[in-house]
Order: sequence, then structure tokens, then C-alpha cells
Amino acid sequence: MKITSDWHIHSHNSCDSACMKMDDLVREARERGILDYGVTDHVHTRDNLPDMLASRREFLDTAPSPRFHFGIEVSCVSRWELEKLARGEHGSPTYGLREGGPVAAEPAIAITSEDIKSLGIEYVIGGTHWPLYVPFEPEAIIRDYHRQNMFLATHPLVDIIAHPWWWMGHWQDEDGRYTTYPWLDDFSRIPTSMHDEFAAAALQHNKTVEINLDACLLNEGYPPTFAPQYLEYLAALKQHGVSLGLGSDCHHEHYDVDFDIAAGMLASIAIADECLWRLPPRPETERPT
Repeated sequence: MKITSDWHIHSHNSCDSACMKMDDLVREARERGILDYGVTDHVHTRDNLPDMLASRREFLDTAPSPRFHFGIEVSCVSRWELEKLARGEHGSPTYGLREGGPVAAEPAIAITSEDIKSLGIEYVIGGTHWPLYVPFEPEAIIRDYHRQNMFLATHPLVDIIAHPWWWMGHWQDEDGRYTTYPWLDDFSRIPTSMHDEFAAAALQHNKTVEINLDACLLNEGYPPTFAPQYLEYLAALKQHGVSLGLGSDCHHEHYDVDFDIAAGMLASIAIADECLWRLPPRPETERPT
């Protein structure tokens, strides 16, 4: 099996550590045999929208082929924080307000259908990136992440749910690895009923679930037991009939993703490249503007 699509890639326009230029991405994707792909820089709050304007300009400057697409990755945040930021109460925090909100705050994303149209966004990835003000206890985190994943799986503007059950930022070992909580040493801590409910929502709302490489399957900071259990989870989603798409989540200066190892992993659970979700090429007459 050879992987030929990638729908989760960051450029240096993202507000985090990503540092790849789009010209390099276009050249290196071609060298690696990636045929259909898209750039998806981060939007956590509306303060990140200027980054998207820069990302769009750079995308257009590459004279993009019909198979290179412009997407966006939105974070699940809360209505509470978006309203406070809109009132100017907290300046412009890059990652929004990560504490102080009400437990069970209403989830939200920071873009609108008007933003999608004006920015020429072809698809939206939505990801759960942090807890929404719940205690740092494994059971509370699991419930909250499931709640956020379900919100994304039912949101009308989201096309792909990014890296379900990715984790970072707490319970980190001294060497920088994540080997224990909230579910990294034993993915079965997450109830199967949650996976079933999520799969049903993805099917009902015609969503694609992402197979994430750098953040999940190839994450060197996770224990070696994680990837086999996560592959079982992906296989179960496939058995439910859920649409699966691939995202490298590359944040590097160059497009150095180990697609060969990832292909072997997916082949072990009978996921073939031709079965993965992809956007069709834009018509040759449709020039992005």
C-alpha cells in the first residue's frame, strides 16, 4: 500500500510551531507521491483569522494545482470564551482562554459560514485540543473529550474530525513523554459505548474521521502500547462504516512524514489508500481567487 493523500498539514502561517513554506510543501509532496492534499492552518479564536488571510495569500501564490486544496483546522473552544474575547476583556491570547470558564461550558468554533466563503475554504477540520474547564482527572477528561468530539461530529461546518483522543499538556513525564493518563497507557479506559455513539454521529452527519499520523499513530511521545490499541479503534470505526481520511498533521520545516511505516500500520487493519476520503480535484476552469 502507498499513501497518496494528506488532508492535515500546517504551514508557517499557523500560530504554533509549524514552520513549512508552501512552495516547499508543493515540491516535497510531489516528491513523496502525495497526489491529493490540503493545507490546514490553525484557528482557535477569531484573533487567528489574520493568520488565515496570510495562509490564503501564500496558497494562491503557489498557483495551486486542482489537487492542492485550502482547508482550515478549528479548535473546539467555548461560547463563554469567544464572547469574552469579543468584548475585549482578555486581549488576544493565541490559544484562547484555557481556564476560568464554567464546567460544561457550551462548545463552539470560531468561524462562520461567511468566513468559509470569504476565505475560499474548501474543507474544515475540527479538533478537540484541550479540556473545557473540567478537573484534571482521567474520568472527567474522558467525558469532556467525548462531549467535544460529539459536538464536532454534529457541527454543520465541520467536515473532518481531527485526531480523536489525541492528548498533550498534562501528565507529562520528566523526559517529555506521555505514558500514563488519561488513556495513553490503556486506551480501553475509554468506554466502548462512547466510540459507538461517536461512530453513529459521524455516520448520521456524513462526517469523516481522521487517521492522524504525527499526533497519534507515529507519536514518539506515546507508549508503544498506544498505537496497536488505536489501530483497533480505527478498525472498529471502519467496521461501523465511518468514512476515514488521512492527515499527517505535519508541523515540520519540511514534509518529512514516514508514510511507509504508516502505510504498513493501516494495511495491518485492512485500510487501503483507495478507500480513504479525499476531495476531488477542482475543475481546471475553476481558478481559486
